[in-house]
Amino acid sequence: MKTITKYILMAVLIGLLVLIRFFENDLFYDPYLEFFKNDYLYMDNPRQEVFKLTLSTTLRYVLNTLISLGILFVAFKDWSVVKFSTLLYGVAYVVLIALFLYFVLSPKQSQYYLFFNIRRFLIQPIGLLLLLPAFYYQRLKR
Repeated sequence: MKTITKYILMAVLIGLLVLIRFFENDLFYDPYLEFFKNDYLYMDNPRQEVFKLTLSTTLRYVLNTLISLGILFVAFKDWSVVKFSTLLYGVAYVVLIALFLYFVLSPKQSQYYLFFNIRRFLIQPIGLLLLLPAFYYQRLKR
């Protein structure tokens, strides 16, 4: 892959992540977006449709994951990196969505901060921010 093509693909993929974030209110159902923008530690949990919220959060996670996997492939051109990352994203999803549903179904004000961070891992491409430098470091050590 030529260097210019690599940079263009990388820019397009990062642009897609930015667009997901920019249009999050229009694309996804998430009553917690406004809830966590305010002083949530002193507010009651917002009303939500659990199935719709779970489906929307899953869709956002899948979109972010697919784009992140694309970025990892463009960056390293190594299918083993993509396969390992896919496994990691899959395991992370199962664990995080279970915790997410626990907090949605039994909200406690004392656990809002933990819920906020669990939700953040599901709706933002934090996995990419962890994996990209990790694989880069591994490549340097080889």
